[in-house]
Formats: sequence, C-alpha cells, structure tokens
Amino acid sequence: FCRSVPLAEIAEHGHVLTAGRYVGAEEVEDDDEAFAEKMQKLTEKLAEQMAKGAELDQVIRQKLAGLGYEF
Repeated sequence: FCRSVPLAEIAEHGHVLTAGRYVGAEEVEDDDEAFAEKMQKLTEKLAEQMAKGAELDQVIRQKLAGLGYEF
C-alpha cells in the first residue's frame, strides 16, 4: 500500500511517517453477529474441513500405495 501525501499533511501528523496514518483501511461491514457466536460457527466449520482433509489424506495414501508409493 502507498499514497503520495503533501508535506503539509505530514506536518499535521507531527512528521510521523507511519503509513497507517496516511493509507486508510477499507471499512468493514458490521454483521451484528456476536463474536462468540461467529467464532463458534467458524471453529465448527474448521473442524469439518479438517476432518474432510484427514479423509482425503487417507484416500491419497491409499491411491499412492496402490501405485507402489508408500510412505
């Protein structure tokens, strides 16, 4: 990220050159969902994805073993 700013604006910020003062972050829409609820949903989804990943790892190992590539 970068932005060209006039010297006057840098002076307004006390000559501090921290980029965050000059380059804004995109506003995030608030979804009004409580943090705990959101984290619960996300961790459940992650657990499902990790379980699926473990299943796929097994399938890959079996397929490789069938081709003579065991590890």
